[in-house]
Amino acid sequence: MFTGIVEELGEVVAVVDLPDAARVTIAGPVVTGDAKHGDSIAVNGVCLTVVDVADGAFTADVMRETLTRSSLAKVAEGDRVNLERAAAVGQRLGGHIVQGHVDGTGVVLARERAEHWEVVHIGLPPGLARYVVEKGSITVDGVSLTVVSVTEDRFAVSLIPTTLELTTLGRRAPGDHVNLEVDVLAKYVERLALPHLRAEEVR
Repeated sequence: MFTGIVEELGEVVAVVDLPDAARVTIAGPVVTGDAKHGDSIAVNGVCLTVVDVADGAFTADVMRETLTRSSLAKVAEGDRVNLERAAAVGQRLGGHIVQGHVDGTGVVLARERAEHWEVVHIGLPPGLARYVVEKGSITVDGVSLTVVSVTEDRFAVSLIPTTLELTTLGRRAPGDHVNLEVDVLAKYVERLALPHLRAEEVR
């Protein structure tokens, strides 16, 4: 589990294409400080398992399912990525409950700059809008954010200077793809409520 509070901007130092998979190596001195084989590290919001650690970088395998559902399919050497280690039991939950299981990718549609913050509008893939609510939580490229507005095909978030400076979201331009993970609690509520709603419809 993660919290959506990015610990550092890492850099992709190698990408090796494999049959139906890829192996990526990412430099990140903070997250590799105590990392070992089998640990989980979120890369742009995608939970990856560490297979090797050396010289301030870690290597992870990215399976086909992850490449299909996330923007990691387009990651290249030199790209900057958001990194977060798995949450430790007993620490403060600064963001919200994040699994590192990407639900889909959105497209940055527009950016509105203000003096002290920036509003970013992002397109929603079909089927995800029902899990996104105003003032609710959403994870964008691994960053825990609060939704300021939402429609059936887009939502907006406000980014403070710290987020703009310390994460990839300060660099995303219109047309760029970002990884989205909706609030897992919303999905469980829907799953539990759906049989009862259908029963009411039958009546």
